[in-house]
Amino acid sequence: MYTFSSKLKTFSLVLMILGALGMGYGFFTAPKTTNDVKEMIHHVDEAHEADTHEATAQISAEEEQSHLEHALHQAQNRPWTAFFVPAFFFLMIAVLVLVFYAIQWAAQAGWSIVLFRVMEGITAYILPGSILLFLFLLASGFHMNHMYAWMAEGTFNPESANYDAIIDGKSWWLNTSGWLIRGFIYLFVYNIFRWMLRKNSIALDENNDISIYKKNFNFAVIFIVIFAIFELFMSFDWLMTLDPHWYSQLYSFYVFSSMIVSGITVIAMVTIYLKHKGFLPFVNDSHIHDLAKYMFGFSIFWAYFFFDQFMLQWYANIPEETAYFMPRLLGSYQPIFIGMIVINFVFPFLILMDSDFKRTPWFVITAGMLILIGHYMDIFQLISPATVGNHWSFGIPEIASLAFFLGLFVFVVFTALTKAPLHAKGNPFMKESEIYHY
Repeated sequence: MYTFSSKLKTFSLVLMILGALGMGYGFFTAPKTTNDVKEMIHHVDEAHEADTHEATAQISAEEEQSHLEHALHQAQNRPWTAFFVPAFFFLMIAVLVLVFYAIQWAAQAGWSIVLFRVMEGITAYILPGSILLFLFLLASGFHMNHMYAWMAEGTFNPESANYDAIIDGKSWWLNTSGWLIRGFIYLFVYNIFRWMLRKNSIALDENNDISIYKKNFNFAVIFIVIFAIFELFMSFDWLMTLDPHWYSQLYSFYVFSSMIVSGITVIAMVTIYLKHKGFLPFVNDSHIHDLAKYMFGFSIFWAYFFFDQFMLQWYANIPEETAYFMPRLLGSYQPIFIGMIVINFVFPFLILMDSDFKRTPWFVITAGMLILIGHYMDIFQLISPATVGNHWSFGIPEIASLAFFLGLFVFVVFTALTKAPLHAKGNPFMKESEIYHY
């Protein structure tokens, strides 16, 4: 049985405490009025300030007030964005690990059985992660923030000054009640299937009943089909509607590719850590090699979808499409945008291309750290330009939120690993996994 290291437990608790304090600081210091925003503007450099005054002198007081209110909403969104990015990132890591786990059951794979308890431990985060994310969704639905522009008052009212005909055309899907209900269903289904698959996996160890194995096979197949449908709508509901005038038919696949490589990377890193601590005796270089191959392959997979989505919209040069990429490619998010391309594709490609490197734990850990950093940057640039605009930075709220969710993730995952033996001995393919080598 695995025992949660006291040092690692303390580390995770410290991250959560400091993270919670930092998040509280972010919400407390967020501007409350347009006067606060004016004070923020006065802190820019003199040249920029002169340009700003020259521009605002040519607009009416009403327009200036409107601009200030918009800037206020973006500044107030900063702590919410800082919360949403890691909340979504770590939850999707756990969900995509569940998908990868279900694929192993559905494919009746033999190589991966010795990794099953690692995957089950990671998926334990789905429950607390779902609760925290749904609280964010409720806060958005009840107008406690301004994250989703389509929720603004008057958006669907033709008599309102805020009426938006394009968004109103999507009102059959984009309505707050339906949006919240769908979000609850996504999360509820993920938790139910995780619970059933885990329960049967443990029962299989105790009873060696092949009918339990068949049940998990059926559950896994059903879950994969349901997730394939849910993921299309989930990415649209939670991320793409942050920019409600823009859409991409590849978006859901792009988000999936970003998170599946992150999930497999976490499996590899947790496995290497446990192996280093003397657990998982049957995990060998071939298992690590296969995980690294998935990391390499899905990094290429992500790069394909990134290029496909970006290239087609750049080539078409349609204003409402290219407007999405302007702040990312040419605006203040350019370092994040260009940086995450290099980190997510170039480095994994160079580090993991060699077969020997895939068998070397510290190479895999190095590539894994880069992949997780790069895809965290990816999720950040998917969300922040629409919610915070140019008022973004990576300061106390962002670091604190990342620390809190990282600490919670580590605490939940490694606590779950202590709940059952790390050797899934009841699986009929276990012997094949134990002697797996090529």
